[in-house]
Amino acid sequence: MGWTPLFLQMENKNVLVVGAGEVGSRRARRFLNADANVIIIGKKIPNDIIEIGAEFKPLEELEKWVEWSNIVVVATNDRELNELAAKFASDKLLNRADFPDEGNLIVPSSFFIGDVQLCIFTGGKSPLMAKELRKKIQKVIKEEDILQLELQNFTRNILKENVNNQKKRRAYLYEILNDENVEKYLKEGNLKGAKEYIKQNLNF
Repeated sequence: MGWTPLFLQMENKNVLVVGAGEVGSRRARRFLNADANVIIIGKKIPNDIIEIGAEFKPLEELEKWVEWSNIVVVATNDRELNELAAKFASDKLLNRADFPDEGNLIVPSSFFIGDVQLCIFTGGKSPLMAKELRKKIQKVIKEEDILQLELQNFTRNILKENVNNQKKRRAYLYEILNDENVEKYLKEGNLKGAKEYIKQNLNF
């Protein structure tokens, strides 16, 4: 397919969203939540998007704001407008909600479970199945998995200060992952107890 997943640092980057319908609004919110500067060109902009930082600009200034942007999102029902915006954005990162393969940037279905962000991309074959797969994943990942992530990070930081050998650090982390006592603490939601247990048993 030629696509590969990436995470972009969006703080203070400029994003133009052409279209303020359901898809355009959703993508505008995502970029705003990532601390990007977002401008929307559309017939009617939802007030909540303006309230969280987006700016509205008229269609007549389309070319100007495409030039300003780092990323252009095209998400209208007007094929001619979409084509015009895409033409102006020929040297930009371009996400096309109407014809994804005609752009060079995909914005996949994305969601958080705790601090874990997961993305699902079906190659444009089925947005409906992306939603269904999301539901299944959310059922499989448990609260103790998220707590284990926090515990692993806590332990890695201690190990980096005390163990120079990377293989030894990894071996410690696998021991913690499979430790029955740690598992018991996390199933009880007792992350603090798990951390104390780890500190007592590292023996540095």
